[in-house]
Amino acid sequence: MKLYHYIIGGLLAASMTAGVTSCSSDFLDEDLTTKYSTDYFDTEEGLEALTVSLYGNIRWHFGYEWAYGITLYGTDEFTSGNDLTSDAWNEYDSRFGPVVQGTNRNCPQPQALWDEVYYGIASCNTIIAKANIIKDEKVRNRCLAHAYFLRGYNYYRLTAQYGGVVLQLTPTSGVVRNFQRATEEQCWEQVISDLRQAYELFPGEDFTYGKGITWTKATAAHFLAKALLFRASERCDAFNSSTKEADLREAINACNYAIGARQLAPNYSNLYADWNGVDCATEQLDEILMAAGFNNSSSTIGRFGNRTYNYFCPQFSNFSNGWVRRGYWIGDMDFQRCRPTEYTYSAYDHVNDARLWKTFKTVFGVNNIADKGASGVELGDPGIIMILNKKDDHTYDNYKFGANKQEPTFKDDAGRLPEWKVGERQTPTSGNLTSKPGQWIPNSSVLYQNGVYVAPTFMTPGYKYSNFFAGINKTADGTRQAEKGDSFRDVIMARLGETYLIRAECYVRLGDYASAKKDIDVIRARAQWKSGENRSYYVDGSQAFEKNALNTGSAATNYINSNLWMNTYYLSNPDQPVTTEASNLTNWSWEKLPAEDEAILSKLGVTDQKQRAIQFILNERTRELIGEWQRWETLSRTKSLVPRAKAFNTEAAPNIQDRHNYRPIPQSFIDGLKNEDGSDLSDEQKKAWQNPGY
Repeated sequence: MKLYHYIIGGLLAASMTAGVTSCSSDFLDEDLTTKYSTDYFDTEEGLEALTVSLYGNIRWHFGYEWAYGITLYGTDEFTSGNDLTSDAWNEYDSRFGPVVQGTNRNCPQPQALWDEVYYGIASCNTIIAKANIIKDEKVRNRCLAHAYFLRGYNYYRLTAQYGGVVLQLTPTSGVVRNFQRATEEQCWEQVISDLRQAYELFPGEDFTYGKGITWTKATAAHFLAKALLFRASERCDAFNSSTKEADLREAINACNYAIGARQLAPNYSNLYADWNGVDCATEQLDEILMAAGFNNSSSTIGRFGNRTYNYFCPQFSNFSNGWVRRGYWIGDMDFQRCRPTEYTYSAYDHVNDARLWKTFKTVFGVNNIADKGASGVELGDPGIIMILNKKDDHTYDNYKFGANKQEPTFKDDAGRLPEWKVGERQTPTSGNLTSKPGQWIPNSSVLYQNGVYVAPTFMTPGYKYSNFFAGINKTADGTRQAEKGDSFRDVIMARLGETYLIRAECYVRLGDYASAKKDIDVIRARAQWKSGENRSYYVDGSQAFEKNALNTGSAATNYINSNLWMNTYYLSNPDQPVTTEASNLTNWSWEKLPAEDEAILSKLGVTDQKQRAIQFILNERTRELIGEWQRWETLSRTKSLVPRAKAFNTEAAPNIQDRHNYRPIPQSFIDGLKNEDGSDLSDEQKKAWQNPGY
């Protein structure tokens, strides 16, 4: 669909369903459908219903391949797994342009985001234009706050991706096909203006539609700070000299409100790993500032249901012998879209940073054995393990690894064998994966052998890229009603952990390094191992299936055998003694950053103090926010996309250029434009609409 389809009347949003939350029965009971005429939006009831429907506009972001294609691909954190559906977005080759020549029809096109956010903007324009018909001031301000917020958020997404876009701020009538493109400077001014309006209009932390879902003053504060920081960052240096300092100070003040109004979750695992079912307490955490609401209601599934569980998992069901069979009892489908890069694994302190082990799934249990033969493998034994060792570890230099072996994995020339404890579930405070010597693990991998990054070499024969890697668990959902059914999890779009890092970056840009370190250390202190934590314990959203009504008979057996509550911490850190002591991540200085960060900055060739600090924060964003749907825009904002992709993304490196800091304007939109006299645009006029280089 082209842009003018969405903004000709501004009222096509009547077809948007409103039942989107997983937090409030009243909210779920809303049912806005196409049965209403546009006259309905001339009533107070109609405008309130349209306001509620705005929450539906954000669910779209997570219903298809664009969820990762336009946000995570082509960056330093993720590259393609062997499924190449959206690899044009990762490789920036000749297929990537105003029309993307995808590997298959599922590849996202540039107009996907463009069309959908203008759809939401049209609804917002209607609310803003007609709000005065609402007599109750509290209700009127709530509707306006929501409309200004979503319009600001949607223009934020457009401007971050495309630069200057069409600023349509009032409802239109009739078919309009002649538009002016605003400059990027004008667009950021509008984004900031809308988010300021929302920030002023929201009364505070009033969870009208349910905690964890409702947009509040803290939500607006967070995105206002993000927009101000974007305008103060390197991509906007051509026009931000007069506003930069004021923007940074205003952003800090906005962050101050959000941080003062909300609280961080006590443990990093609370946010994602501890999710244990539909509408669970994890989705109500105070830290969550914005989420796309999903659950098992018919209003949140279907065409744009949550499909994010498909994208981060290795292709485990295709490994040798098929001993780990996929099914809804495993919280992810193994679509192997997003494969972490060497940078991603290396950014963590593998010993002391619990986020690595609470985010990456490194063990799958055997749930299917046709013929165990002489291997001695039993149902419930570890069937797939990923050892996340460091470059200077030589424990496994002579071991044989891979997914298609015919011999036991763990045996080197010295006869050393790692040890497993099988048959005893790990708990948060007991179990250490250290007793049954000599067990054959059918499928296993490491990151390094002989100081060489060998992880990409583990793949099914005939594949282009590796399908064997440790994926992240932030989308795992074991409550699905079918193997390929929609996920019932909410998708977090903003949280307080990021707010701290936004404020820290603002402080750095103002030269206040002491305040920046304090904010960063709040995040790093939470990331430390807590006293009493078992470092080999692992949990994720797959465990939610334990409470799923479908978990009976053979499904129960598959659940128990598949979901082993363990990780490879001690195999990955072979020199570490078993311990439950707390760790420390705050012992660093700006002059001497953590060793993993110094190595990354050295590869990037960064020596300037401010840039060292900004790049360190980008590393911290990886550790804290990996896979949270925003890496491309963050790197584009700081003009770090090209150097980091060249340094750390092998597939993107050959083709990425400066023009890729902006996305191509969709050809479908440009082709639909007309001159004022109704004539088609000339080739030269069309070229003028397009971003340089496309």
